[in-house]
Amino acid sequence: MTENSPSLVTASKFMSLLLRHQPEAIGLSLDAQGWALIEDLVRLSQNSRSPLTREVILDVVRTNSKQRFSVSEDGLRIRANQGHSISVDLGLAPIAPPEVLFHGTATRFLEAILAEGLRPGSRQHVHLSADPATARQVGQRHGKPVVLVVASGAMHQAGHEFFRAENGVWLTAAVPPQYLKVAVDSP
Repeated sequence: MTENSPSLVTASKFMSLLLRHQPEAIGLSLDAQGWALIEDLVRLSQNSRSPLTREVILDVVRTNSKQRFSVSEDGLRIRANQGHSISVDLGLAPIAPPEVLFHGTATRFLEAILAEGLRPGSRQHVHLSADPATARQVGQRHGKPVVLVVASGAMHQAGHEFFRAENGVWLTAAVPPQYLKVAVDSP
């Protein structure tokens, strides 16, 4: 199967729902670090509209270009790499970020963001990209894209913590407005 196969897309969305937001929808239990047993995910999903198999789960993990999920070294557990709206400790150590990072959003949100900064909303962290192209792709999901440059080095020096998820997404609690500017090639 390929990443764009309808069954893998459906499975990926369903796995995101369960591993990031609503494990209780099928009675799935996550540990404090967000891990679930793959056999539980398979078993509990069988009565849903999107029953999963171990093969489909591993295909989603392997083929997802955004690397949304990780499988434990022993191959028994799975978790989402970031984006949780439920409380999860991913066990990430704070790390010094590059001098600048990027955030993609839609132009309709720009005025509020520049006034209030970036907040995680329903998620645990604000998600940042290491490059403007990735940020633009993220922004396109929400409307006409705009890329913001985040002065992450200056934020870090001021005491803000940064983390890097297994898939390379940078995470921080919030970005105050004084650390934001619109990228030169954005509207």
